[in-house]
Amino acid sequence: MVGVPPGFRQARRRRLNGMGAATGSATPTFPWKWVARLIATIVALALIAWWLPFDELVGAIKSVPGTTWPLAIVAYLSAHLLGVMKWRLLVNAAGAALPGRQAVHAYYWGLFGNLFLPSIVGGDVVRAGVAMKHVRSKSALVLGSLVDRVQDVVGLGVLAGLGALLAPRALDDDSRRIFLVFLGLLGGGGAVALVALRVFPIRRLPYKVRRVLVRVRQAVRATAARPSRLVTAFGLGLALQASLILLNWELGRVIGIDIPLYVWFFVWPLAKIAGLTPLTQGGIGVREAAQAALFAPFGVGAVQAVATGLVFEAVIVTGGLLAGGIAVAMRNRELRAVPA
Repeated sequence: MVGVPPGFRQARRRRLNGMGAATGSATPTFPWKWVARLIATIVALALIAWWLPFDELVGAIKSVPGTTWPLAIVAYLSAHLLGVMKWRLLVNAAGAALPGRQAVHAYYWGLFGNLFLPSIVGGDVVRAGVAMKHVRSKSALVLGSLVDRVQDVVGLGVLAGLGALLAPRALDDDSRRIFLVFLGLLGGGGAVALVALRVFPIRRLPYKVRRVLVRVRQAVRATAARPSRLVTAFGLGLALQASLILLNWELGRVIGIDIPLYVWFFVWPLAKIAGLTPLTQGGIGVREAAQAALFAPFGVGAVQAVATGLVFEAVIVTGGLLAGGIAVAMRNRELRAVPA
């Protein structure tokens, strides 16, 4: 019988543990934040159903042929094999020494965790927790996972910029404002992080914290010493995001969105970034609303834009459930291979 992976236990403790530093109580409290996100998700979907002609929205979703669904799910899971390669390359560049089989196992548990934990960061916690017992350096695993997430966000910005360069129409006032705000936030966040690392008095921290920071610093140096791996990982990340854009482009074509591919390269990354805001579960509703707004200057109807987004959400949910099944199957096979 397969138990709950350690990543889920860690993520659940972080979400449910109401223990404060001052109270010292270990009694878990009700997960208000998670419930609030779930309610916000339901409200967002209800607003979409109220705002758009419901019959047209359902009709657009039903226009997707039955054979398209399994192909889209297989394409989604296959594309994430690039994500497995990228993540493993980064954590191993930092010194984690994570084996390939365990990387696939942990990564697919992370895809499953994304369905139930707040934002994709919850899936990252699950992924790292499952991989923790298979690595040589835990700090290297944490650092590599952090670099992996940062590269994803930067890659989305690069793809959006590429789309903006290829599509002059993408640079109308509203779209240009959104793109410049993203670049400003990214640059400002990086500057603040660098200043904080520069001026923060590390020696005032407790010994245990300083010891962890020493390990992190070693992992940073190990990663920086392999710039070719960082570049390769970034390229794999771009390939993953581009594959997902192609998948959404094809789903949009099936639903009736007839626009050039380069417009998708501009719209989809920005809509995904908007979905990273911790307002709803997994960004559901927020991403679709942003996609509809970004597509509007190109003459794409809101019904088609939102329908495509919801179809892709269904692919994500189904793919995440199957990823969990694949992870369980891999774990069962590993247990059977161990001699009694």
